[in-house]
Amino acid sequence: MEQLLAATTSPKYRAIFMLAYGAGLRVGEITTLETSDIDSQRMLIRVRDGKTGQRYVMLSPRVLAALRTYWKAYRPPGPALFPGYAKQRAGTQLTRESIHRVLAKAVRTAGIPKHVSPHTLRHCFATHLLESGADVRKVQLLLGHAYLETTATYLHLTTAQIRQVPSPLDLIGTPQGHRLG
Repeated sequence: MEQLLAATTSPKYRAIFMLAYGAGLRVGEITTLETSDIDSQRMLIRVRDGKTGQRYVMLSPRVLAALRTYWKAYRPPGPALFPGYAKQRAGTQLTRESIHRVLAKAVRTAGIPKHVSPHTLRHCFATHLLESGADVRKVQLLLGHAYLETTATYLHLTTAQIRQVPSPLDLIGTPQGHRLG
């Protein structure tokens, strides 16, 4: 992520990529964000989607800083947080294709050999939260998944992580008078 963000010179797209990774947003959710969806007082983002209706996700202070930098540079008119290029007319939305195109360019510039899509950033958000010990149910709600099985696809255990998980047997004391071995 650090390489990708360093390779992204546009404040607009830096904010977009930070939203995808820092809040786990779908590309379609990013394109429909409105300025009123950003609640800097409560540090929340209101996300409206066609799948679950509406949900709230965290607003990272770093994402907020990126949004403020973007806002100062572009001052988008109208309700759309990220208007399209139609001379930034009110009511236009940035397209998914634009986000994909700029992300692909940033990936090349950063020298990242793997395929990276906006969904990859969302996937990393979920995976990194789960790896850091976040509850899978909370991650499900943040992602806006209706089914836990969908969130479970983000559960990846490396062999190093598997070795770190203690057996429940090792967590209990050996009964008095009985020795193992």
